[in-house]
Amino acid sequence: MNSNDFRMPARRLAALATVTALTAAPAVLGAGAAHATGARVTGAHATGAHGRASAVVLRTGLDVALLDHTVHLPLALALNEVRAPRSADRTALSARLDGVNGGRPFTVLGADVARAEATATARRAEGSVRVAHARLHVPGLPLLSVIEADAVTARATCEAGKAPTASADVLGAVTVLGRRVTLTAGGPVQVKVPGVGEVRLDLAERRTTTRTAAATALRLKVSVNPLKLNVADVEGTVTLAEATCESPAAPPARHPVPPHDPAADVRPQGAEAGLAETGGSPATPYIAGGALALLLAGGGAVALTRRRKN
Repeated sequence: MNSNDFRMPARRLAALATVTALTAAPAVLGAGAAHATGARVTGAHATGAHGRASAVVLRTGLDVALLDHTVHLPLALALNEVRAPRSADRTALSARLDGVNGGRPFTVLGADVARAEATATARRAEGSVRVAHARLHVPGLPLLSVIEADAVTARATCEAGKAPTASADVLGAVTVLGRRVTLTAGGPVQVKVPGVGEVRLDLAERRTTTRTAAATALRLKVSVNPLKLNVADVEGTVTLAEATCESPAAPPARHPVPPHDPAADVRPQGAEAGLAETGGSPATPYIAGGALALLLAGGGAVALTRRRKN
């Protein structure tokens, strides 16, 4: 009876000790591997914001006075004004003002080519303008151009991490109120025509900061009153070919990830090699406990067997 009472618990104890020894160590080893893998994760990289850019072929801010200044009509127009990312290409701009040209539309700007482009990405922003054979008119001077220019260009470039740049050029012949003029970088050009009016030209303005740039090919200050008749007295400013940009925000510096050597994860086989390399393993207590349980269970089974025989 005593033998029967102890035989089943001894077998169960031996089986339980075996299962514990075989499952405990792999579970601990698996947890250690997961922790090591997580330690190599460096996190996501955030990209910088896009830059900004704009371009315009023509912008006017004119006041048109009619009938001895009893009527004032603003002439505020823009041709091919675009903001990134866009482009525009149009060769004529017309306007209509009551009391001017019999109420019919009149041409403010005509050109063979009038193109404005603006682009912006996370690395670069740029605005550019190109005008060829431009002819600018204002009310009261239907047959005489305020200015004619063969080629006008402006460009502003802003790139992340670099100094912004701006450039503007007026190339070829330039005629103001029917007179051929020579433009210089030394200062503005003033053109006066008796009985017609006067125009002041500021040539090729360029401005840059640490993150922005702006370029204007021509800026005109216009004052026109043909024959002092006060029929169409025009005053104001005209901008021809202007480009601007703002640099994108510089992306944060990336932290280098240490190179991973697969050979570093290889461990020598056998408990002695593991102990020699690291001085111990997290699974060592579980392996030792499992071995001790197996030893005790085996010893108990042998003792019971001998008692039964006796």
